[in-house]
Amino acid sequence: MTSPLSMPLWQNNPDTLLPAIVQDQNTGQVLMLGNMNEEAFMRMQKTGKVTFFSRSRQRLWEKGETSGNTLRFISASVDCDGDALLIRAIPVGPTCHTGDRSCFSAEETAPETIGNLAATIRRRAETGSSVSYTKQLLTGGVAFYGAKVLEEAEEVVRAAKQEGKRRTIEEAADLLYHLLVLLEGEGISLDEIAGELRKRRR
Repeated sequence: MTSPLSMPLWQNNPDTLLPAIVQDQNTGQVLMLGNMNEEAFMRMQKTGKVTFFSRSRQRLWEKGETSGNTLRFISASVDCDGDALLIRAIPVGPTCHTGDRSCFSAEETAPETIGNLAATIRRRAETGSSVSYTKQLLTGGVAFYGAKVLEEAEEVVRAAKQEGKRRTIEEAADLLYHLLVLLEGEGISLDEIAGELRKRRR
């Protein structure tokens, strides 16, 4: 857990409430908005669970303390004016009280969809049934899922040359899924891929 904050946010008044936007570490999806004072921020760092100050209850409130749908704290950063926080976390269960993953109902962006697919593949790897196709791919090892990546890549190119846009989209989706399975099987995270892309951009 890290908190790369460049300034002492509560140096004048530890009871000041700052808006804290919570973002899914793995997908980039905005999950919720809460308020933090210094005590809530320090408690979050100590416990590793996202904690807010509830204005209605006038006390600290750990997300999921009754529902069990917690937010595992990963990192925190502050905006350029020093008056708002961005908290990156990993949700355990739905974040919204309605049962939705996010308190914001906007349609998923493309990066969120890919991140959610990677998270689903990870869950299948950890707890999936043996009848799950994803689990079967992972059990087969790199020879199995590697062959599927090669097969799907060829089908994408053939679709682009001969079969039109719709078929190219469908085959590209198949390729992306199998590539994510390969990355999971080889213990490679999207963060690591993104890091390599950032290095190349520089």
